[in-house]
Amino acid sequence: MTTPPIRGRTASAPGLAEELRISIARLTRRLRTLRPPAAGDGGRPLSLTQFAALAAVERHGSMTPRELADHEKVQPPSMTRVIAYLEERGLLVRSPHPTDGRQVMLNATAEGAALLADERRRKEAWLARRLAELTDDERETLRQAAPIIDRLSRS
Repeated sequence: MTTPPIRGRTASAPGLAEELRISIARLTRRLRTLRPPAAGDGGRPLSLTQFAALAAVERHGSMTPRELADHEKVQPPSMTRVIAYLEERGLLVRSPHPTDGRQVMLNATAEGAALLADERRRKEAWLARRLAELTDDERETLRQAAPIIDRLSRS
C-alpha cells in the first residue's frame, strides 16, 4: 500500500521540499527518542553535535580539530568545546600530529566506538522493523532514494 503525499504537492519542487523537510524532521525526532541516557553523566545523552563529531572521527579515522570542524560545518571555537567534552567523557583522545608539532590528531576511544555501535544498533533495529512493515516496492523506492538524500545532506 502506497502512502499518499503529506499535502499532495510533491509535483512541484517547493511542495516536495516541504514534504521532505517535514518527513525527515519527524523521522529524525523519532530516532532521537531511541537514544539512551549516557551513564556517568547525570543520565544525559550526547548532544546531536557531540554525537556527530564523535561519529565523524570514528568513521574517518584520525582528524585534526580543524578538519573535524570543517567536516561538521561548525566554527572551530564551537568544535573546541565539543572536543573538550568528548575528551572529558573518555570518548575521544588527542595525540600528537605525526608531522606538525603545533597540531593534534583526534581519535575515538574504545568506549566512544562502543557507544556509537550501541546507538547505531538500536536505531537500525528500529528502522529495520519499520522497513519490514513496508511493501517490496516501497523498500525499493527508499533504496533508490537513500543515496540521493545522502547527496542532499552533503551539499
